[in-house]
Amino acid sequence: MTLSSLVRVVEAVRAVSKKSQKIVLLAGCLSQTQGRETELAALYLSGLLPQGRIGIGWRMIEEAMVAGESPREGVTLVELDERLGAIATDQGAGSTERRTRALRQLFERIGPAERTFLAALLVGEVRQGALEGLVVEAIAKAFQLPAHQVRQAFMFSEHIGSLARRALEEGAAGLTRYSLELFKPVS
Repeated sequence: MTLSSLVRVVEAVRAVSKKSQKIVLLAGCLSQTQGRETELAALYLSGLLPQGRIGIGWRMIEEAMVAGESPREGVTLVELDERLGAIATDQGAGSTERRTRALRQLFERIGPAERTFLAALLVGEVRQGALEGLVVEAIAKAFQLPAHQVRQAFMFSEHIGSLARRALEEGAAGLTRYSLELFKPVS
């Protein structure tokens, strides 16, 4: 799945007000993914990065931001994750400049709507009227699982991305493997 496809879903979710319509849109998006992209789509739709906070703020985004029309190639969710992972781990002398350059190269490959979404995602400001709660419901709908079972598994999962991937790959049986563990936080 490409970032532009995900952003189109986010824009559609923002355009509707009914919770049930949002869930249908999110479920449709998730059902079109497989493997790692399922995990990433669930996280990005929830406004989260797999890497957590990666030290990019508005100032770096402004310095890296480019103007212009949408390019032809785009970026897949897996490629976006790899690039953000590289940016997150870059440290040491000159890392701010290297990280800004890498972010600029990423922005050059995506269109204006994707840039806006990515900037919001990087600083934790995704506002679409559907974050984790509705994405959990969408996971149940997308993979035809009982909603109560998905909600319960979410309480014990590492994050919503791992929950989505396990729901896709293992179904209801995989969700039952989530359980209470000592010293592991519960949502």
